[in-house]
Amino acid sequence: MYKYLLLIWLSAGFAFNAMAQKPDTSSNAPKSKSDTLTSSKRDSVVARSFAPKKKRGKLTLPDSTHSPHKAIMRSLMIPGWGQLYNHRWWKVPVIYGGLGLLGWAIVFNNTYYNHFLTLSVYREHGTVPAKGDKYYDLYMQYSNPSAPVSTQALYNAEDGYRRNRDLSILGLLAAWGINVVDAYIDAKFINSYTMDNNLSMKITPDLLKQPMFAQNLNGSVIPGIKITFTLK
Repeated sequence: MYKYLLLIWLSAGFAFNAMAQKPDTSSNAPKSKSDTLTSSKRDSVVARSFAPKKKRGKLTLPDSTHSPHKAIMRSLMIPGWGQLYNHRWWKVPVIYGGLGLLGWAIVFNNTYYNHFLTLSVYREHGTVPAKGDKYYDLYMQYSNPSAPVSTQALYNAEDGYRRNRDLSILGLLAAWGINVVDAYIDAKFINSYTMDNNLSMKITPDLLKQPMFAQNLNGSVIPGIKITFTLK
């Protein structure tokens, strides 16, 4: 009987001991929302765009009443008039500065061309201009016995000034034509289309991979420049 009581007493002790122990559920407990957000933010990788930031600029709206034909005709008649019609007044001093220099070059070279042409004619015919003539002093200067100038030198000077005069005339015509083209471009593309800064560019240093035939012992890459265009 004592054996049965001892067995019952031991069984009851094990039962009470098992009921007193509580399982550790801290490892299986769900994490709070704040902890989840913190870990996700810490572990996530933020992708950065290489596109440059877009800046707001002045927007030029098209003008349907602006006529490129009028700009061309005005620039043909008077240089700079087409630029004033296009509201590009700052180009007018540049145009007249270039045309003025070319006009001065034409007058300068033409004056000396006429001088040497007249002296060459006198030298060719063997005559001397009359005293008091405007070419008399110049003729005597080039015919000085102490330092005479040959007839061939007079011919060369005449040809040189004539060539420079002709080139100056061609330059004047070219400048006039550029003035017309510039007026047409401003009237056609700036006043007929919307112009803003949607097109942006970014320049950064980069390493460029060389082709197989260009690689050497120094390495397969070379320093270069990376240009990124962004069109929005």
